[in-house]
Amino acid sequence: MSDIPNGFTGVPRRDPDFVSAGDAIRAQEASARTYASAPSARPSAAASATVEQAADMWKQPTATPVVSKSLAKFLRAADPSAADAAPGFDPDKLRLLPEVDRRWSWVEIDLSAIRHNAMAVKSRLPRGCRLMAVVKADAYGHGAVRCAKTALNSGAEYLGVATVDEAVELREGLVNAPILVLGEPPITSIPLLLAYKIMPSVYTAEFAIQYAEAADSLGLRAPFHLKVNTGMNRIGVRHDEVVSFMHQVGFHRALDLVGTFTHFATADCAETLDFQIQAKRFLEAIAALRSAGINPGIVHAANSAAAIRYPDVHFDMVRLGISLYGFHPCPETYTMIDLRPAMSVHARITDTKLVPMSEGVSYGMNYRSPGSVKICTVPIGYADGLRRGLSGNTNFIVEGRALRQVGNICMDQCMFEVDLRTYGTRRRLDPQIGDEVLIVGAAGDAVVTIDEMAEKLGTIQHEIAIGFGCSRLPRIYR
Repeated sequence: MSDIPNGFTGVPRRDPDFVSAGDAIRAQEASARTYASAPSARPSAAASATVEQAADMWKQPTATPVVSKSLAKFLRAADPSAADAAPGFDPDKLRLLPEVDRRWSWVEIDLSAIRHNAMAVKSRLPRGCRLMAVVKADAYGHGAVRCAKTALNSGAEYLGVATVDEAVELREGLVNAPILVLGEPPITSIPLLLAYKIMPSVYTAEFAIQYAEAADSLGLRAPFHLKVNTGMNRIGVRHDEVVSFMHQVGFHRALDLVGTFTHFATADCAETLDFQIQAKRFLEAIAALRSAGINPGIVHAANSAAAIRYPDVHFDMVRLGISLYGFHPCPETYTMIDLRPAMSVHARITDTKLVPMSEGVSYGMNYRSPGSVKICTVPIGYADGLRRGLSGNTNFIVEGRALRQVGNICMDQCMFEVDLRTYGTRRRLDPQIGDEVLIVGAAGDAVVTIDEMAEKLGTIQHEIAIGFGCSRLPRIYR
């Protein structure tokens, strides 16, 4: 390393105690060679103690600690007999620290809105028609167990999920209502179906027989719903083959056909021809089953859109999915029923700064400060469901006023702009660290909705709501 300069070329004098970067590097390498070749030259016990002190750098040994009340509630009591009698943190007490105090962003779920929506749809149904609350995908991001219990207390009698694990979660959450898995699960999941009393959808003979055999070996029944494909062509027994399918599997004494259903692909569309074709095929399939002496059980077809728009397909039960959470499935339903969104998204400001004119903000610096603005940061980003495609194209709400989100939305954070100029009688805002910001919701005259976000992104509300609710954001119920 002799070619490393000493850093003083052309400088006439220097402090005699000063060590240049080059000299320091050479001395370090010489020390390393000595250490490797001569173990006796390695650091003494005193030097090793310095390493231990560095590892213990969080401790403060110079004064008797005075613990604040806010901190004391997380500490375990000191043991007087211990050599180190200083109190330590109690893990059980630390777990009690609210999630919204660990990171300033969260989702709120208004259970009264869930209750209102369930009752609003239930009131439209004829006497005896059941209501199934669809709580798949963690209740569309709203929390399956809490929403299921609320819906069941508000008129629902059945629950629908997409996976066996979703059903198991409900059972372990002490939900005892009938649960239907809306698709046929793997054969390997049959033990869970029987153990937790979960009904599968069925549309293959192999699954039906193995399910029945497993139940029969334990002296149990094997209840199921028959899924009929009336034109969506995703899953199900073809509508004109349902009778032959039931003859193929119906011999088994353990099998119990509890219900028969289909799913509409276009109930939320303005054009109704495909919907009418599916409805006609389903009616014909049900009639064929009955003509063959097969009781179809609970007949159901209507999703949220059909439940609101088409009373003729209510049958014995309707399945309420997206509208349970306050979202209209299509423009036509806005004037037909009052639904209340249950989800709002919140954050608190973590930083503020005055950004000079023309300086950029966030990755890519696509936004430049116009001057006289305060840029505020909130700890929510695309990893929390706030899609990056909304960058510069959504508003946040502070004190009832809509403020523009600016700069590219980051993984964990994003920024918004506060205009500090005064316009006539308009009150000037000056947000501070810790102030609450509404990412989705309504306050004063300002509203930001998931519907608007979905429209801007060219997607549906389901995707946005699930993105927020199933992210790392904590859920708070009220």
